[in-house]
Amino acid sequence: MGASTTAADDDLLLKNFFAEVSEVERDNEVVRILSCFKLNAFEYLNLPFDSSPEDVKKQYRKLSLLVHPDKCKHPQSKEAFGALAKAQQVLLDPQEREYILNQVNAAKEELRAKRKKQLKKDIASKIKSQVDEGKYEQEYERSDEFQQQLKLKVREILTDQEWRRRKMRMRISEEEGRLKKDEEETQQMWKRKREHEEQWEGTREQRVHCVCV
Repeated sequence: MGASTTAADDDLLLKNFFAEVSEVERDNEVVRILSCFKLNAFEYLNLPFDSSPEDVKKQYRKLSLLVHPDKCKHPQSKEAFGALAKAQQVLLDPQEREYILNQVNAAKEELRAKRKKQLKKDIASKIKSQVDEGKYEQEYERSDEFQQQLKLKVREILTDQEWRRRKMRMRISEEEGRLKKDEEETQQMWKRKREHEEQWEGTREQRVHCVCV
């Protein structure tokens, strides 16, 4: 009972807060959402990659109230609202979420490998990294610089993967088209053969009469 009351109170506080938000702030959020990289649902909800499903739900509730078409006068508020709903759906789907996080991990590995090469050239940083037993790198990965690099690298990898997906779908479609064409040609061949046999059978009596004569 207490938990549900708290959740209801939170929603009321949130609604009261957004009732006081200016139109400029609402419009800015619509613009931000519509300028997001389409393949990264985390960007739409303005969340870090390590956000939990519960974080996703809370952030969606917050941002959806901000850009809701009933509250926001921006002409594209409905589009932004829909984009948020889709982003939440993706991040709450275990398979979709895992797919994105796999690309995030791949991006991290690429950046770490690049960082390792850089440290080999920088003796002081390399020594500090060894002394801190990894803390130095952990701090670096929490930095704005690394997070920005990660965001861009994830975009790059997701774009590459989407291109591969589309090419694969195109190949599958082409192969299905080829098989369908082969099937149609085979059907036409058998149809012509049947017509020829029927025509031959239809003229049998005429051929027999000619032979008798």
